[in-house]
Amino acid sequence: MRQSLVKLFNRDLNKLKEELQLYKNESNLWKVEKAITNSAGNLALHLVGNLNTYIGANLGNSGYIRQRDLEFSNKNVPLSDLISLIEDCRFTVEKVLESLSNQDLKKEYHQNPFKDTMTTEYFLLHLLAHLSYHLGQINYHRRLVVS
Repeated sequence: MRQSLVKLFNRDLNKLKEELQLYKNESNLWKVEKAITNSAGNLALHLVGNLNTYIGANLGNSGYIRQRDLEFSNKNVPLSDLISLIEDCRFTVEKVLESLSNQDLKKEYHQNPFKDTMTTEYFLLHLLAHLSYHLGQINYHRRLVVS
């Protein structure tokens, strides 16, 4: 399971970088229209904050301190900075996941943001689904704003 998680998180974080790089006009990363209130740039910041918190800090003791408000209020972060943040996050996720044992995956996730109890493995699958969900939104956003 651990190796599958590493492979899938790497795949989707690399796809996140690729999606952002496909915008022909960098300013469109921050565009919102009509009922779409989150820009691709803000969704990317949100994904990095989420993974750095729940995997980096909570499982890997990285010391990362999340500023969730900034994930949605920061604007016009240069694409090169977003790519660096994603790559740093990808490295952290891979390093932490590689350090987990099969026994660690079966333990209860200790910083559970939900009401239910769950294993670390289950929560990591949730985080992967969350990443994929927002990755799909970014793909749609890019095509919607005619990048």
